[in-house]
Amino acid sequence: MFDPEAQKGTAFSGSITLEDRHPEDRPDREGLSARITRTISRHEVVQPSTRLPIEFRTLSVNVDQGSLGSSSKSGDKPTKGAAKELGTLDWHKITLDEALQRLAVSPKTGLDLAQAQRRAATYGKNQISPPPSRMLRKVIGWVFGGFGSLLLAASIVCFIAWKPLGDPDPQSSNLALAVVLLVVILFQAIFNAWQDFSTSRVMASIKDMLPADVLVLRDGVQTTVPASELVPGDLVQLVMGQKVPADLRLVEVTGDLKFDRSVLTGESEPIAGRIEKTDDNILETKNIALQGTLCVNGSGLGLVFQIGDNTVFGRIAKMSSAASTGLTTLQREILRFVIIIAGMATLVAILIVILLRQSFPSYINTSGILIDVVSVMVAFIPEGLPIAVTISLAKVAHTLSQHKVLCKTLSIVETLGSVNVICSDKTGTLTQNKMHVEDAAVYDASFSPASLREQIESSLDVGVVENLRQLPAVSAICNAATFHAATSEKEQTVIGDATDSAILLFAHQFSLAQSIRSRWEHVYKMNFNSKTKFMLTLSKMIPASSGGVAAPIASWDHFQADDLLLCVKGAPEILLPRCARVINPTGGEPLPLSFAVRQRIVAIQEQWASQGRRVLVLARRVVPHNLIPATFDRSSDAFGEFVDELNSQLVIVGLVGLIDPLKPDIPETVRVCRGAGIRFFVVTGDHPATSVAIASQAGIITNPAAVHHFADLSVTSDDIPEKQEDGDVEPPARPLQSIVITGTELDQVTPAQMTELCAYQEIVFARTTPEQKLRIVQALQARGGIVAMTGDGVNDAPSLRAADCGIAMGSGSDVAREAADMVLLEDFSAIVVALEYGRLVYDNLKKTIMYLLPAGSFSELMPILLNVLIGVPQMLSNIQMILICVATDVLPALSMCFEPPESGLLARPPRDVRKDRLADWRLLLHAYGFLGMLESLCAMAMSFWFLQRRGVPFSSLALGFGNWPGLTPDLLQEAQGVYFFTLVVMQWGNLLATRTRKSSIVQRPPTWNVNRAVVPSALLALAIGIFFSYIPAFHSIFQTHDIPVEYFFIPMTFGLGLVILDEIRKLLVRVYPRGVVAKLAW
Repeated sequence: MFDPEAQKGTAFSGSITLEDRHPEDRPDREGLSARITRTISRHEVVQPSTRLPIEFRTLSVNVDQGSLGSSSKSGDKPTKGAAKELGTLDWHKITLDEALQRLAVSPKTGLDLAQAQRRAATYGKNQISPPPSRMLRKVIGWVFGGFGSLLLAASIVCFIAWKPLGDPDPQSSNLALAVVLLVVILFQAIFNAWQDFSTSRVMASIKDMLPADVLVLRDGVQTTVPASELVPGDLVQLVMGQKVPADLRLVEVTGDLKFDRSVLTGESEPIAGRIEKTDDNILETKNIALQGTLCVNGSGLGLVFQIGDNTVFGRIAKMSSAASTGLTTLQREILRFVIIIAGMATLVAILIVILLRQSFPSYINTSGILIDVVSVMVAFIPEGLPIAVTISLAKVAHTLSQHKVLCKTLSIVETLGSVNVICSDKTGTLTQNKMHVEDAAVYDASFSPASLREQIESSLDVGVVENLRQLPAVSAICNAATFHAATSEKEQTVIGDATDSAILLFAHQFSLAQSIRSRWEHVYKMNFNSKTKFMLTLSKMIPASSGGVAAPIASWDHFQADDLLLCVKGAPEILLPRCARVINPTGGEPLPLSFAVRQRIVAIQEQWASQGRRVLVLARRVVPHNLIPATFDRSSDAFGEFVDELNSQLVIVGLVGLIDPLKPDIPETVRVCRGAGIRFFVVTGDHPATSVAIASQAGIITNPAAVHHFADLSVTSDDIPEKQEDGDVEPPARPLQSIVITGTELDQVTPAQMTELCAYQEIVFARTTPEQKLRIVQALQARGGIVAMTGDGVNDAPSLRAADCGIAMGSGSDVAREAADMVLLEDFSAIVVALEYGRLVYDNLKKTIMYLLPAGSFSELMPILLNVLIGVPQMLSNIQMILICVATDVLPALSMCFEPPESGLLARPPRDVRKDRLADWRLLLHAYGFLGMLESLCAMAMSFWFLQRRGVPFSSLALGFGNWPGLTPDLLQEAQGVYFFTLVVMQWGNLLATRTRKSSIVQRPPTWNVNRAVVPSALLALAIGIFFSYIPAFHSIFQTHDIPVEYFFIPMTFGLGLVILDEIRKLLVRVYPRGVVAKLAW
């Protein structure tokens, strides 16, 4: 034995291991192909599941699906890193004696006090380190994000130009410009911080995940110590209701010891505790108790082998705090726009410096050149854009919240606007999740629930009655739902999922449910899950005072008191191969399940499924007591395996057909989505025929008679490449309209067939597992799809996380809501509103940029260029440029965020994120070549006309390069004021023209009912300009000046002319949608 204190960071550094399918064939760990498996219950997880990000609570899901593409979200990287980094843990694989020896501890006495103290000094506290706040990084991002870095550089340059370069006569205007730029940076940082805090989802505190005190064995004595003082090698006593304080290797267990691991795995069903390894995956093996999980039953003794940050829980918490998400489509567009503007500004600034230094070295001093460079930067940068983006997203998010759509991040709204594929779950999303049994069948005899009850009650044949009553009896026994104790006998309230609840109410119609359940006690139960697709119970009969056997036992069963009853309920294609006989509805012993008999049953199944029913088979088997050894531990894993072997030679007692009505708003929702150019797919675990029927009712499948199947995917791997360059996929030549494909068939498709499959317009994916849902999302993304995935169950969480926009239902599980980007709190039809406003965000941001660029960029640049190129005075001061960008232009630009959707917004196809840009060449051409040119020419003409009226003609200014006779500083400031107010007033015309892209101002007037922010924002913009220009105290600081009143009214005519010209352009676009003007339209 040895004491391993010196091995900190090595012996206890492992965490999560992977299941290696063939470990003996593995040459080294680097070549490991990760395959993590798990079982997911269809029930909701318990409350603690919300404490960890979903990618780590679904670590057991198979994520190695590289052949079908990869997730587009970088948030999945920590999970893959976890699988690679944490693949060395072997504590659950070694024997118990080896574990005790490795930790130098006796199972009889535990650690001695000296050992505990040394290990406490070596390994520290058993505490999870709080996630780093990274506040410095956040602050840097707030300040330098967007245009912040350029503005800060410009501010520093202005300070330098003021002093020391401005000595001995520093200009206060340079200092004022530097300060104003810092104020702009401050305001942008405040807005960035507000957006960050309002949209980020901070992981909940995990301090309360650990118990305060635990019972440990030290020096042979049971001692209570704080959980934070546990050390590797401690033996911890576990009791029911206690949270596991560290990662433990189980040493002693009771037969009923169980743990709730939902906080880590998303699995709601308790996991039994065992001494021996049951799985190579630490998240699945039962001989490990993981920190943070809950002991829900029994008791045991565990050996601490990892504490604090080294535990699985601690490592996941650490990685989750480091996890980051990738850029959304909107963030990528904003970044691209910033790069374009910054590049143009830098290029022009360099050209100005080169030109001035080479051609006119004495025209402007170094300080002046620097200020000109800053002016170029200021002129190019639309400083109001970041604020406009934040306000626009927040406004849309608020509007969506009024429609009961919760956006967990603001930027995801725009992503939804570019979605071109919606993958929707069926149950609870398209349907009401209010199931009821519509049909029942015993062999080939079909009944409604009422007619079956009438047949049982009216039949005089005892054999017929005992055979027919088996269907409702098994429905009651093999059922995870329960009746609410507080409800009356007539109006029973059921607690459980929709399927079990419907079947239990079906059994209750026969007045059998409660009485039959009271006669049977479960010995073993396995709930329904998405992998096995059936539920199983093994029960023993409780003797009744009146004696006799209880249903569903029949006279031909030869049932003895110690025998057991195995009941099973599930998917027909899964259970039929396990069945050997079927109940005879005419009485007597069951009929052999021959091929002809099976085909009759399958015919009923297919008929019901084609009508939209969910079909389940119910079967049972009497298990003689002599088949089960008396010494068999019924809580052991071996017993579970034994029961699985007994799940054969079953007797079919009947079929039930459940119907889950379609939500009334679904057909219209699907119609609008498809009209918007979005493909609408169904991804469900239900039967193919049932799924196609529901999809047909919803309008997702237009022609059920012409639906293709897996056999129609006839291409070979050489026909279609898996992925084209830049995501462009060349679709097959033949028309691909509708197809239904099952999960089993999906596993068989080649990459080329997957490309062909993804080209279909209407797809129903049936009988899919959670792993397959994830693969579907990834495959569509790899082929250019922007995928929105809807779901409400635990099983949907991985695909919700992987989708570009995960949409959970408000009534769904906590895990699904945590994984999703958006939650529909009420009706599914709200997704139409979300789609429309997602597109509206992008449209309004284009309008905002279009408004900001003419005056806030182009018309500010022109005075600088003319000053440099032809030597005329700079007709707009640098401070005035800042005032336009961050004062007079901001409020009208923000009013664009409140523009309602234009007609036909959902009639357009989705935006192609690879081709459609926020600021494309059409927008820049219109902003600079049309609006900007008109505003610049009018403003220049007004300012030079003003100087000419004051005795300074243009001829005396041109090519003057600082030698401008008769031009005084006061007169120049007044001329600059004319230029400034001409732009401010003409921006009114720009505002009215840019509000719509195609609609006329007559159709969308700037009235209070349409957009109440337009007129007030325009008036306030003028008021701000007057405020800074007509207060004498500001004249010397901001280089402003008041102007004669006529120079307000003349620009109004220019603005009106601009509106008229743009109305003519819009008319040409509407009348000639394929004309030259329409092709140039932004």
